[in-house]
Amino acid sequence: QVQLVESGGGLVQVGGSLRLSCTASGSIASFTMAWYRQAPGKQREWVANIPSSGGGPDYADSVKGRFTIARDNDKMMVFLQMNSLTHEDTAVYFCNAIVPPWLVAGGTTYWGQGTQVTVSS
Repeated sequence: QVQLVESGGGLVQVGGSLRLSCTASGSIASFTMAWYRQAPGKQREWVANIPSSGGGPDYADSVKGRFTIARDNDKMMVFLQMNSLTHEDTAVYFCNAIVPPWLVAGGTTYWGQGTQVTVSS
């Protein structure tokens, strides 16, 4: 079991930037890492993911060109740089780890508790 702890959320004005961090309690080198978000009254939605190795990150259309996901396996951390924030980005942001089936039978996922991002006028 790997615990994930998000940080870096807060209140920011429209057009501003925030950098979210996700710190893992163990190695994430073999995991695909992702960020999700959940706005009030809405379902949780995928924001971005970055594979363990090879290939590039993927982004939801709503954040493409504004958000950047990155990882530092040595520090067991994942980041989400968020620029040009809008009201629609207001949500709780969750860090997610996808554990491959070759590592854990059947594969599994880990979730953090989330960090609140509020974009105000």
